[in-house]
Amino acid sequence: MAVGIFDSGLGGLTVYDAVARDMPEVPFVYLGDNAHTPYGVRDADDIFQLTCAGVERLWAEGCDLVVLACNTASAVALKRMQETWVPKDKRVLGVFVPLIEALTERQWGDNSPPREVAVKHVALFATPATVASRAFQRELAFRAIGVDVEAQPCGGVVDAIEEGDEILAEALVKSHVEALKRRMPHPQAAMLGCTHYPLMQRVFQEALGPAVKVYSQADLVAPSLRDYLTRRPEFLGPGTASKLLTTGDPARVSSKATQFLRRQIRFEAA
Repeated sequence: MAVGIFDSGLGGLTVYDAVARDMPEVPFVYLGDNAHTPYGVRDADDIFQLTCAGVERLWAEGCDLVVLACNTASAVALKRMQETWVPKDKRVLGVFVPLIEALTERQWGDNSPPREVAVKHVALFATPATVASRAFQRELAFRAIGVDVEAQPCGGVVDAIEEGDEILAEALVKSHVEALKRRMPHPQAAMLGCTHYPLMQRVFQEALGPAVKVYSQADLVAPSLRDYLTRRPEFLGPGTASKLLTTGDPARVSSKATQFLRRQIRFEAA
């Protein structure tokens, strides 16, 4: 009954941590493609090939359902994967869904026409590739009208987090927030469109100010996934063991992950 969680590196651990806490009865297999991180500066074909390889590895672990806990992969590769590559007996889901559900206050399966929502000015912080894809704006437009989205490509933040350089990561976050606020001085809400960014959520919130509601995927994916599995239990795969896999050096990745989550984390070679 295992479920796979795929990320380009360590950021998806924020999602893994949340879903594992929320659904202790489900074995989760996490795969971090640390050998090729970050994805946010790669081209679309490269991201597609790497993501497909990672998903296939998780299928081999008995995970018929894989969640792409990587916004870049979700934005750039997911639609192409679902349309041309994923077989009928498997599912691959992205992490934009819970963000847009929360912002528009409607379920993903709600196909009614787009309507007015309370929040009119939204800041989106994401990797350069996610921003360039405009996937968030496209999905939001299907569900809401009259929402102004200002997107800020946050170059360098993922690299700093992956390297464990919190001082640099904090400085970069503050710089990116300042750059966005020059274009949108008073956002009502901010979307952290990268699963690495919840590790810097406090810094984003402080830089944006208390009046801005900050949406973090780590808090939103778990209930959304639980709802999906309640409706589609057939996609609970045959795997039985929880494990953490990496394409990188397991000792180094384990050390960085332990630093991130502030508890002992042990990765195995994928």
